[in-house]
Amino acid sequence: MTSPAPAIPASIPDVAQAQRRILRVLVASQVLSGAGLAAGVTVGALLAQDMLGSTSLAGLPSALFTAGSALAAVVVGRISQARGRRPGLATGYLTGAIGSAGVITAAVLDNPVLLFIALFVYGAGTATNLQARYAGADLAPAGRRARAVSTVLVATTLGGVAGPNLAAPAGTLAEHLGIPHLAGLFVISGAAYSLAALVLALWLRPDPLLLARAVAQAKEADAAANPAADAAADTGEGRGGVVLGALVMILTQLVMVAIMTMTPVHMHDHGHSTAASGLVIGIHIGAMYLPSPLTGWLVDRYGRMKIAAASGITLLAAGILAAAAPGDSVALLALALALLGLGWNFGLVSGTAIITDTVPLATRAKTQGLVDVSIALAGATGGITSGIMVAATSYPALALTGGALSLALLPAVAATAYRR
Repeated sequence: MTSPAPAIPASIPDVAQAQRRILRVLVASQVLSGAGLAAGVTVGALLAQDMLGSTSLAGLPSALFTAGSALAAVVVGRISQARGRRPGLATGYLTGAIGSAGVITAAVLDNPVLLFIALFVYGAGTATNLQARYAGADLAPAGRRARAVSTVLVATTLGGVAGPNLAAPAGTLAEHLGIPHLAGLFVISGAAYSLAALVLALWLRPDPLLLARAVAQAKEADAAANPAADAAADTGEGRGGVVLGALVMILTQLVMVAIMTMTPVHMHDHGHSTAASGLVIGIHIGAMYLPSPLTGWLVDRYGRMKIAAASGITLLAAGILAAAAPGDSVALLALALALLGLGWNFGLVSGTAIITDTVPLATRAKTQGLVDVSIALAGATGGITSGIMVAATSYPALALTGGALSLALLPAVAATAYRR
């Protein structure tokens, strides 16, 4: 006979209803913040090049907002740990909005030092956008956590696709306001991040992390008072899962960023237009986010470990295809980059679910913040080393190395599964 689950006191809101509301609010904020993300990627390097009159430091903006996102991941995680997701995420987006305002000011003053400082602060928006996925999983039952994460992730796509397409009208608006054309997208970014912070501050109630803690405490108290009602422990896969979950996300980020970063350069060297490179990268970004609902279902249906292993295999296939594709074949490169994005998606969703399953609520937000720091640093490492490696060897060598590196996920998954 199966023991009944511990009761949840009537004073605690209905968890299923609260989860539906929380996901709606998170989706709205992610659509907005997705538009905010686009500015740094789209025109950050162009602003630096325009101010400095040189391409030598044009790659610095990407490094700066990546570094800023790493620091912000720690701060947002600690605020969330102490006070809940709502103040943590709202603070992160508001900081990103302040960074956007700083970039606009730097462009008006033609001050590259201020630009670089502002881009570092702007990176907080990137970190917060990524951390929001954890908030979607706080109240989700173990069997639906990956789908909750995926719902939040896919919402970013809507804003992320719309953002770059606003560059031209944003530039026109900026010129009417007396702001340099290139800084126009940061006007959109600042407004988007500010609205995302406002949406969360006003409507992310109840706070998912604080409510999850209250529910857990109520169940523990009920189980202590009535041992017969003690429910089975969390059905999440793996108790040593923190290391595995972090490794999955770190490796997939490193491999994805390294190959993605050098693909446009590889295409340019083979005579392809900027439009062709943009098409390939657009397909790649779509593959990173759009499959999220399906990935979430697969992770919940077939298990975290299997999809984590599938991530490594998919990234290997992407590396082999990118290396083997003729330089003049846009179609094969696009397919390789689509597989690269899909492998990253498998890794992020399964890794996030593993971390959420494994880390206790008492330290969950802080640990998640530290894991995201590692992911950001892995991305920065992949971006920096990819150029060095291609200069020393070739793009096919980089792609094959990235694919081979992703295979490290397979023994890690097997070892964790064996320990269970």
